[in-house]
Amino acid sequence: MRFRLTDDQRALRAGVREVLDRRFGADALRAAVAKPVLDRGLWRALGEAGFFALRLPEADGGVGLGLPEAVLAFEEAGRALLPGPLIATCLAAGTVPGAAEGETVVAMADGGLVEWWGAADVVLGGDGSGAAVPMRSVDPLTPLHRVSGVSGTAPRASDPVASLFTAAEQLGTAARACELAVGHARTREQFGRPIGAFQAVQHLCAEALVRVEVARVAVYAASVTGDAADIAGARLLADEAAVQGARDCLQVFGGMGFTWEAEVHLLLKRAWVRARRAGGGPQGAELLARELLSGAG
Repeated sequence: MRFRLTDDQRALRAGVREVLDRRFGADALRAAVAKPVLDRGLWRALGEAGFFALRLPEADGGVGLGLPEAVLAFEEAGRALLPGPLIATCLAAGTVPGAAEGETVVAMADGGLVEWWGAADVVLGGDGSGAAVPMRSVDPLTPLHRVSGVSGTAPRASDPVASLFTAAEQLGTAARACELAVGHARTREQFGRPIGAFQAVQHLCAEALVRVEVARVAVYAASVTGDAADIAGARLLADEAAVQGARDCLQVFGGMGFTWEAEVHLLLKRAWVRARRAGGGPQGAELLARELLSGAG
């Protein structure tokens, strides 16, 4: 089985990155951190670009592509730290009016937590109406609410596709952390030479790159097979790549990485929040273990 990207897939990835660079660059990221309000204009622009309708059949007004192409788009979203309930809105395209076009913002319950509750027009995955209590989120770009009951139906956050999209976002964040670490190691000087000349820093960067590439292979393969066990394995690897990669990036940056002005801490905080979503951690490990034990007879 070949996993090399086609020309069309590379063009799609480049196109998504171009849109995000133009609509959600460094200045927009800083503005979002200062005031975490969902940008409806950006949301509609994503809808016009076909972001939410990538997997929707052309007959239904979608782009008509597959899971691998959607994964590439979510990887770029993770790289840009794009805020908002992207996965829920994408999964709701075709079932919730306006979701595919970016006119309707859709969130979903995840173990009693809902990301972007106040900004969403529709919340899916609950078992009845209930109150929402705001929670303090470690990530300033991901407001959280604890919800006792939500009106709506599936998809739920435990959907394997939702977990795969989370893995793709984590992969993008891990790749960005690796890029920042390497770039800083090349330009930051101590004792008269770049810190990248020191073996300890080289090891941090090399290990981050290995984690990114291993996770990338797993995520891309899972997007082709669509197998639940493959997705669980990819999610575990992507979560590790994002969280540990951001930690190592902080080590490379030193004290400056912890400052509010640096982007590095935002990568780590978002990776922490995503890693807590359904499908990762013990849940994913148990699913993968069951599959492996089943295969062993």
